[in-house]
Amino acid sequence: MTGTAAEISTELQEVYGLEVVRIPTHRGVQRRNVGVYLCRTAEEKWRKVAAHVRELRKLGRPVLIGTRSVEASEQLSALLNSHGLGHTVLNARQDAEEAAIVAAAGEAGRVTVATNMAGRGTDIRLAQSIVQSGGLHVVLTEFHESARIDRQLFGRCARQGDPGSFEAIVSLEDELFRRYARVLARIVYAIALGRPELASGLFCRLLRWLAQHSAENRNLAARRQTMKQDAKLEKALAFAGAPE
Repeated sequence: MTGTAAEISTELQEVYGLEVVRIPTHRGVQRRNVGVYLCRTAEEKWRKVAAHVRELRKLGRPVLIGTRSVEASEQLSALLNSHGLGHTVLNARQDAEEAAIVAAAGEAGRVTVATNMAGRGTDIRLAQSIVQSGGLHVVLTEFHESARIDRQLFGRCARQGDPGSFEAIVSLEDELFRRYARVLARIVYAIALGRPELASGLFCRLLRWLAQHSAENRNLAARRQTMKQDAKLEKALAFAGAPE
């Protein structure tokens, strides 16, 4: 079972012969999308994240910040420290404490910086005071090649009927945009110089769709090619026939 199987239902049918069935959530979903804030540079992005963390801590809300790499998590950690913002880092170097760190991420005023894979599958439980103040807030700091990974991070908040919210604070210098939408990223960059609110709206959605669509198509083609090679090897190495 997974909350993001619908997007790949065609591939699951093609590869494994499995159908995808949607199951309604046990309780109503109260997850609120705050939107996307598009920055011109990575430096501007990290400053925006730190400023937003400070605002949310004043409200007593816990914050979970998702990063794409260990390096990015440590870079953000250093910036938060320089601003006097206490936090916990969860990446590949704290794997032994992973479940405990994630379980505590819903405490009042708690700030947790985590890589994408860290703590997945662990529920973040909220105290009653946190539920009343709006629940856990999730910040994505870089879109991924697969939109499913983005959704998995957003899905860390507002579980089991709890309230929660999420947003993305990204930059035009992020790897996804540079690799898969370089030309459009330059156009959006020029627009962002004078109309940042426009760049964070329609153009950002277009930029994200184009980059992720290109990346997912490439990765799907690579998986299909691997399957074909496996089938050829299996046929070449197979043998049949009754002994004489």
